[in-house]
Amino acid sequence: METIKGGEFLLKETKSNNIFITEDFSEEQLMMKDSIQEFIDKEVWPHKERFEKGDYAFTEELMTKVGEMGLLSISVPESYGGMGMGFVSTMLVCDYISGATGSLATAYGAHTGIGTMPILLYGTEEQKQKYIPKLATGEWFGSYCLTEPGAGSDANSGKTKATLTEDGKHYLLNGQKMWISNAGFCSLMIVFARIENDKNITAFIVEYDKENPNGITMGEEEKKLGIKASSTRQVFYSDTKVPVENMLSERGKGFKIAMNSLNVGRIKLAAACLDACRRVNTESVKYANERKQFNTAISSFGAIQYKLAEMATKTFVTESGSYRAAKDIQNKIDELLASGSSHQEAELKGVEEYAIECAILKVHASETAQYVTDEGIQVFGGMGFSQETPMESAWRDARIGRIYEGTNEINRLLIVGMLLKKAFKGELDLMTPAMAVGNDLMSIPSFETPDYSELFSEEKEMIAKMKKTFLMIAGKAVETYGMDLENHQQLIMVASDIVIETYLAETVILKTEKLISMKSADACKEQIAIAQLNLFHAVEKVNNKGKEAIVSFTEGDEQRMLLMGLKRFTKYTNHPNVMNLRKIIAEKLIAENKYCF
Repeated sequence: METIKGGEFLLKETKSNNIFITEDFSEEQLMMKDSIQEFIDKEVWPHKERFEKGDYAFTEELMTKVGEMGLLSISVPESYGGMGMGFVSTMLVCDYISGATGSLATAYGAHTGIGTMPILLYGTEEQKQKYIPKLATGEWFGSYCLTEPGAGSDANSGKTKATLTEDGKHYLLNGQKMWISNAGFCSLMIVFARIENDKNITAFIVEYDKENPNGITMGEEEKKLGIKASSTRQVFYSDTKVPVENMLSERGKGFKIAMNSLNVGRIKLAAACLDACRRVNTESVKYANERKQFNTAISSFGAIQYKLAEMATKTFVTESGSYRAAKDIQNKIDELLASGSSHQEAELKGVEEYAIECAILKVHASETAQYVTDEGIQVFGGMGFSQETPMESAWRDARIGRIYEGTNEINRLLIVGMLLKKAFKGELDLMTPAMAVGNDLMSIPSFETPDYSELFSEEKEMIAKMKKTFLMIAGKAVETYGMDLENHQQLIMVASDIVIETYLAETVILKTEKLISMKSADACKEQIAIAQLNLFHAVEKVNNKGKEAIVSFTEGDEQRMLLMGLKRFTKYTNHPNVMNLRKIIAEKLIAENKYCF
């Protein structure tokens, strides 16, 4: 299987047999998925009201059961008491364990991700042997203490201090952290603090025992819009003694640890949105089939079919992208392990390589979850606003996704920022193809009608042109602003939306093409409709965002030329019948009475 580097999807054409799709799950993975779904359906979904009443003890109880099932240890190597499974399997578990409630999803994600991974990826052998087995079984739960009242997106500006004792054996921590997930039942904290006047923060492993708090006090449970049974507290440190051997990695490396931990957290957050979206889709379809108005099931109305089709499309798109990127990361990890890298190095570099894709998926998945739950309420109508149905809690739980793991605004800035950084370092050649697009604009376009008789031939051409749109705008922006481009955030965010739409539109076309090769075009007519509907939306968005960018930083003949280029790059020869595509998708959902893709 040929793999491409992170961000390189903008420069190369990927073949459908080179991406991973959920139909590629192994027997073992499918069995794992079934057992998790059974657990959620029996132990979690029927008790949703307990989460909404802030039953934190119930969340802790479920986390203990999840630990007993071995599901906290999926990505932990066997040498530390884990199952040592690959990155795709960790995504699958995170996906299906997160579907019923954001409270359990948050507790699980905070523990297995940012609560455990920093030790696994940066800890000494002694630290890993001491702490990882307890975290892998659920004997201990972990939390991650980074955010402070004055340091949100600017994580490196934290004020918490670490001072070395006179005997040189301990650091004393003094400061305050906020929005700490799992704080109410954790036994271990990854705490970030500044030593003296260091430029960068340092990470520490801090044990917590309620009977012997060691200068640690907790605020009350936060009253939140959603995830109401996810323990979220402020944590205060007053001369908290931490042995010097509990420094994580080296002094001043905390910011790097925080950033790399967030890369993993971002793609895991995408996974955590998936089954929640599937369940909302299913509940909406069921309700639309049952609910009668004017003596007719509302699922037969075009206005409702529009919603069901769009909800399913966005869900399918996010799932496709999440597992494509997960397998790319796993392939990179496997490649590094085969070449002699340690587990730590392979995991770190594997995820870091696809940090752009992780940010893309975090943004898209969290916005999909918000859209799907919002439309779910609308399908339910007045009942959707009631706490008697699962829609309103799903909508409230979904809202945190756009803030978690770096806000979506920060992630949009990162997507383009990381692409340009790779280009400046010579890891990606963005400027050569950008210049080629510039030359292309000067040439006379062909007026021949292309042959688009083969399935997806025009769609693939449209995706290639979407890539050209980004290169055209990014190339001109770099030429205009140089290193000062980072100060033009609105422009970067517009360019980032083009990248997001391009990656996901390409992924869904490739996934559907691979499905067709496994089955047949006839058997995949709904997936074809999803791919074409999503591409239509993507092209429209690229056109709008591209126009917004071009008219905002160019003028005169240059602006006219770029707008002509944009028109050329977003022009279909054969527009799809969008309403018919929605009808095809909706009819399948209605017939199956569930999300079935």
